[in-house]
Amino acid sequence: MTTLQVTLTLPDAMAKEAARMGLLAPEALQSLLRDAIRERRIKRMFAAMDALQEARLLPLTMEEIQQQVERVREGRRAAGH
Repeated sequence: MTTLQVTLTLPDAMAKEAARMGLLAPEALQSLLRDAIRERRIKRMFAAMDALQEARLLPLTMEEIQQQVERVREGRRAAGH
Protein backbone atom coordinates (compact mmCIF):
# COMPACT_ATOMS: atom_id res chain seq x y z
CA MET A 1 0.00 0.00 0.00
CA THR A 2 1.07 3.53 -0.72
CA THR A 3 0.02 6.38 1.54
CA LEU A 4 -0.65 9.68 -0.20
CA GLN A 5 -1.66 13.00 1.25
CA VAL A 6 -4.00 14.92 -1.05
CA THR A 7 -5.39 18.41 -0.61
CA LEU A 8 -8.73 19.19 -2.25
CA THR A 9 -10.17 22.64 -2.73
CA LEU A 10 -13.95 22.36 -2.93
CA PRO A 11 -16.83 24.76 -2.62
CA ASP A 12 -18.13 24.74 0.96
CA ALA A 13 -21.49 23.21 0.05
CA MET A 14 -19.87 20.42 -1.95
CA ALA A 15 -17.35 19.65 0.81
CA LYS A 16 -20.12 19.46 3.41
CA GLU A 17 -22.33 17.23 1.27
CA ALA A 18 -19.43 14.96 0.30
CA ALA A 19 -18.46 14.60 3.96
CA ARG A 20 -22.08 13.97 4.98
CA MET A 21 -22.37 11.26 2.32
CA GLY A 22 -19.10 9.64 3.41
CA LEU A 23 -17.39 10.36 0.09
CA LEU A 24 -14.28 11.77 1.73
CA ALA A 25 -13.55 8.58 3.65
CA PRO A 26 -10.46 6.70 2.40
CA GLU A 27 -12.56 3.71 1.30
CA ALA A 28 -14.94 5.91 -0.68
CA LEU A 29 -12.11 7.81 -2.35
CA GLN A 30 -10.43 4.54 -3.22
CA SER A 31 -13.66 3.31 -4.82
CA LEU A 32 -14.10 6.56 -6.76
CA LEU A 33 -10.53 6.36 -8.05
CA ARG A 34 -10.92 2.68 -8.97
CA ASP A 35 -14.06 3.52 -10.98
CA ALA A 36 -12.35 6.46 -12.71
CA ILE A 37 -9.31 4.33 -13.61
CA ARG A 38 -11.54 1.59 -15.03
CA GLU A 39 -13.55 4.13 -17.03
CA ARG A 40 -10.40 5.70 -18.51
CA ARG A 41 -8.97 2.28 -19.42
CA ILE A 42 -12.20 1.42 -21.21
CA LYS A 43 -12.17 4.73 -23.09
CA ARG A 44 -8.54 4.14 -24.16
CA MET A 45 -9.40 0.61 -25.29
CA PHE A 46 -12.29 1.84 -27.45
CA ALA A 47 -10.12 4.65 -28.86
CA ALA A 48 -7.48 2.06 -29.80
CA MET A 49 -10.14 -0.15 -31.38
CA ASP A 50 -11.43 2.83 -33.40
CA ALA A 51 -7.89 3.67 -34.54
CA LEU A 52 -7.30 0.06 -35.62
CA GLN A 53 -10.57 0.01 -37.52
CA GLU A 54 -9.70 3.27 -39.27
CA ALA A 55 -6.26 1.92 -40.21
CA ARG A 56 -7.99 -0.78 -42.29
CA LEU A 57 -5.16 -3.26 -41.78
CA LEU A 58 -5.26 -6.53 -43.65
CA PRO A 59 -5.74 -9.58 -41.42
CA LEU A 60 -2.66 -11.68 -40.72
CA THR A 61 -2.32 -15.12 -42.25
CA MET A 62 -1.82 -18.11 -39.96
CA GLU A 63 1.81 -18.21 -41.10
CA GLU A 64 2.32 -14.54 -40.12
CA ILE A 65 0.70 -15.17 -36.74
CA GLN A 66 2.98 -18.16 -36.15
CA GLN A 67 6.03 -16.04 -37.06
CA GLN A 68 4.99 -13.42 -34.52
CA VAL A 69 4.48 -16.07 -31.83
CA GLU A 70 7.94 -17.49 -32.53
CA ARG A 71 9.53 -14.01 -32.31
CA VAL A 72 7.91 -13.42 -28.94
CA ARG A 73 9.03 -16.82 -27.66
CA GLU A 74 12.59 -16.20 -28.88
CA GLY A 75 12.60 -12.83 -27.14
CA ARG A 76 11.42 -14.38 -23.89
CA ARG A 77 14.03 -17.14 -24.08
CA ALA A 78 16.74 -14.56 -24.72
CA ALA A 79 15.54 -12.55 -21.71
CA GLY A 80 15.66 -15.66 -19.52
CA HIS A 81 11.92 -16.10 -19.04
